[in-house]
Amino acid sequence: MTSRRSFLKNITMAGLATTLLPRVGYSQSAKPNFLFILADDLGWKDLGCYGSTFYETPNLDRLAATGMRFTNAYAACPVCSPTRASILSGKYPARMATTDWFGAPQPDTAHKHRGTRDKPLLPAPYIPQLPLEEESLAEALKGGGYSTFFAGKWHLGDTGFFPEDQGFDVNKGGHHRGSPPGGYFAPYKNPKLHDGPEGEHLPDRLARETNIFIDEHRAAPFLAYLSFYSVHTPLQARDDLIKKYEAKKAALGDKLPVWGKEGPRKLRLVQEHVVYAGMVEAMDAAVGTVLDHLDQLNIADNTIVIFMSDNGGLSTSEGHPTSNLPLRAGKGWLYEGGIREPMIIRGPGVTKAGSVCDTPVTSTDFYPTMLEMASLPPKPEQHVDGVSLLPLLRGGTTLERDALYWHYPHYGNQGGTPGAAIREGDWKLIEYFDDKPVELFNLANDEGEQKNLADAMPERVAHLRGKLDAWHKEVGARFPTPNPNAKPG
Repeated sequence: MTSRRSFLKNITMAGLATTLLPRVGYSQSAKPNFLFILADDLGWKDLGCYGSTFYETPNLDRLAATGMRFTNAYAACPVCSPTRASILSGKYPARMATTDWFGAPQPDTAHKHRGTRDKPLLPAPYIPQLPLEEESLAEALKGGGYSTFFAGKWHLGDTGFFPEDQGFDVNKGGHHRGSPPGGYFAPYKNPKLHDGPEGEHLPDRLARETNIFIDEHRAAPFLAYLSFYSVHTPLQARDDLIKKYEAKKAALGDKLPVWGKEGPRKLRLVQEHVVYAGMVEAMDAAVGTVLDHLDQLNIADNTIVIFMSDNGGLSTSEGHPTSNLPLRAGKGWLYEGGIREPMIIRGPGVTKAGSVCDTPVTSTDFYPTMLEMASLPPKPEQHVDGVSLLPLLRGGTTLERDALYWHYPHYGNQGGTPGAAIREGDWKLIEYFDDKPVELFNLANDEGEQKNLADAMPERVAHLRGKLDAWHKEVGARFPTPNPNAKPG
């Protein structure tokens, strides 16, 4: 194995040492640990530190108070599997053709599904697993001397494509299903997680499994990837938390209208769903269990903690449990409510406590960021769509990237239409693949995407459509096709 001295010499000769090793803020004799926490379906406004006044999230609020909170952080897709694939690959889903949640109808079966059979378009074909050809983030860190652990929701492929096939040494609960098969209380009916005592709560169990791994690997660098099933359906919470939030809801009274519309869909306007609130708090408590354990082991100062959600909160379907206002719509939509996420990074010695970053970032960025923070060489051919966030973590305000892209050539279960989007600066364009008109918004002045400026600014539209078209060609994006069984009108 190459010695550290030889490695540094080689890097210096390549002219890369200054970008890979100094200035990160961690001991050069001990690489930092990583605790990567991923929530499922958690909306941008679902944490107290992001403005929720109904859900209580003291532990994630504490994490934000000791780290950096991002206000313009994006998932690579408005549904789960593609975003999860983007995190582990550093690539946009369109580049890998992993553009829908794994298990969604393919074009040849779309006619059997209520949500797609009568629509004008047949969804684009997609690959239903994270391809093994991709060198995952876990594999890259493992190659750099890290022990790797996964707990919770995987949803990135079936047998042969599980976490243990993609670079994780330990897998506690990760399999092909996108929701907990037995619900949030034992027995879990999860083939990758031994059942606990009847009634055991899944978020608590995943936190305990994470702490066990950390205990066993605290002397060496580790990646602990805690991927909650929370707060995905089914909507289930502990009885004590339901009672707590029932009382809190009663105290609110009937001050505001609860329901609005997003197209033909009913849209929740107020955060007051008591079961969902209990799910959010239980997830937050589980996060606190792991954060506290880092403190107890005296390794918090050498552990980078990252938190994010995989897509926007459910506001237009499946129980309509949360509201993403002031952002528009939610999961399954290309509007901000479907793709903008809560994101927090605490890098001791790097991030300033309580800092806020407004620069747009996306889920492909974790891969190069974590490699650089681990003093490992970049893999630009792998994380081709990611940019290291270290300049922002150190207090900067810009990245070497001019635009962010999304491609979702499918009908969302939540009401979204096949389309693509680009954000360049404050400008965002959404282009639909049916006959729906293009939409242009200035997010600086219209965060809720209520004023379509496309007709008033044809040159801006042409510019952004040109960039989006060029990007589609570069990544080899797949598109929907006309549906011969579509119903007229």
